[in-house]
Amino acid sequence: MARELTHGASADSVGTRPRVAAQPFLRRNVPILALIGLLVVSGVYFSLASDTFLTLGNFLNIVRQSAPALILAVSMTMVMTTRGIDLSVGSLTAMVGGVGAVLMRDGWSVWAAIVVMCAIGVVAGSVNGFFVAYQGIPAFIVTLAGFTAFRGIALILTEGFSIPMRDERFVWLGQGTIRNVPVPVVIALVFGIIGWLVFNKTPFGMRLVAVGSNPEATRRSGVNTAALLLRVYVISGLAAAVAAIVIAARLGAGSSNAGLGLELEVITGVVLGGTSLFGGIGTMTGSLLGVFLIAMIANGLILLRLDPFYVPVVQGRFSWARCGCTPMWRVSATLRRDSF
Repeated sequence: MARELTHGASADSVGTRPRVAAQPFLRRNVPILALIGLLVVSGVYFSLASDTFLTLGNFLNIVRQSAPALILAVSMTMVMTTRGIDLSVGSLTAMVGGVGAVLMRDGWSVWAAIVVMCAIGVVAGSVNGFFVAYQGIPAFIVTLAGFTAFRGIALILTEGFSIPMRDERFVWLGQGTIRNVPVPVVIALVFGIIGWLVFNKTPFGMRLVAVGSNPEATRRSGVNTAALLLRVYVISGLAAAVAAIVIAARLGAGSSNAGLGLELEVITGVVLGGTSLFGGIGTMTGSLLGVFLIAMIANGLILLRLDPFYVPVVQGRFSWARCGCTPMWRVSATLRRDSF
């Protein structure tokens, strides 16, 4: 077909090519385009209602506050694409932050504590991945156990109190700036770019989609699906550790209450972005936009001086409008599975 168009296409057929090419693009990216539409509509409304919303400082503030969720959205997209889920990330951030606070209180250097915090995240993710990949236990059950256990360990470590972390080098990671850009924004941006490249431009990302679409066929094609799943949960644990560092540095303390409800916020944002709960479909760009939309709504409502207790209600209504009225991830799932 390509050769016929090159050598013998008529003027009419050539003129229709842009429209034909545009249709698959629009159909494949319906979830992201719809999400961008919601972002634009919400942004316009909040801009008209508040003079401070549409400013660079407020935009950076939104990204800084949502940086932990954006970091976790990268790994959660990978996990959910493989038909999995990780409910333990919020509790893991509390446990990792508590460990870092205890280590620094006991005289450990900042960088040694950070290395240990990242190592704990990797180990916790490995435990989750081992039971999911090699023992065949559903990810929901495994990570739900981690959801409870990690929070309990955080309570034991901190004894229910917030442990101060006053080292300026560590606090800089959550409160500092690089050329007027908050450090959490830079960390989230770097993590997002790396995640996008890995997910969309490497064989690893393609295999994640394959495992989520048809794990048995993928295994028979020669892919070590168990090792792949293990790596996915290790990445999730590492992302939780990085998010914990950002949260603890921003608060200047390690607390057992850190990350409460964070896993649900991340999962909501990822699903809003077009990633399917049933696996095989994932969009890194959509996940980041979905998390940002949730944070933007919360920020706009606060600027409008709405009672904070109503913010989750409004966020939930936006989620219903996005996923209920236009079930676009189903359209995307069908098209992508057919093409795969």
